Amino acid sequence: MSREDAHIRLAIIDDHRMLLSALTEWIRAAAEDIVPVAAVATWPDLLGHPEFPVDVVLLDLDLKDNIPISLKIATLNTTGVRTVLMSTYSEPAVVREALAAGAMGYLAKSEDATMIVEAIRAANRGENFVSAELEGALNNTAQGGAPKLSAQERRVMALYASGEPVKSVAFELSISEETAKSYLKRIREKYRGAGHDVGTKVALRKRAIIDGIIVD
Repeated sequence: MSREDAHIRLAIIDDHRMLLSALTEWIRAAAEDIVPVAAVATWPDLLGHPEFPVDVVLLDLDLKDNIPISLKIATLNTTGVRTVLMSTYSEPAVVREALAAGAMGYLAKSEDATMIVEAIRAANRGENFVSAELEGALNNTAQGGAPKLSAQERRVMALYASGEPVKSVAFELSISEETAKSYLKRIREKYRGAGHDVGTKVALRKRAIIDGIIVD
């Protein structure tokens, strides 16, 4: 069985215990393929947990333990665990440092909840995932160029721009309709950050053709 076919064993680390509990229950209810097997408040608690190592760790960047995030990510990488970071910080330098250290994903805590699930799934597939809120700050593309889209965002855009309704896009990609809508929101935000208004389906189709995502 491949990693993608199996359930994703998830560990969550956050020192805000109320948020930790709520996030654990929300993920458990929202995604049948993701199984939270550990929810801990400290780094040592993760390393000593009987379920460790897991497939993916959702890690709060803002833990007050003075352990460098690069060391945490390196430790997880050596055990085959993929890391998705959550943070209240959105400074590009912080995000770049985390990704350079080997994190697979980075989410602002203000991000839509559905994006957490997609980030976990992307990390498990070995794909990078950055919150739409942070993408604009990281995207060095000059105004007028094409923004950087993830593989899944390109799939959503290709189907939707080809004329498929959101419901059909969701069905073909085996995601929920709400998740498909969240992807379209992210895509539009990225294009707006690059100086392109793709607020309508017609405008989005034109950009998809220009950027080679679909063929006219």
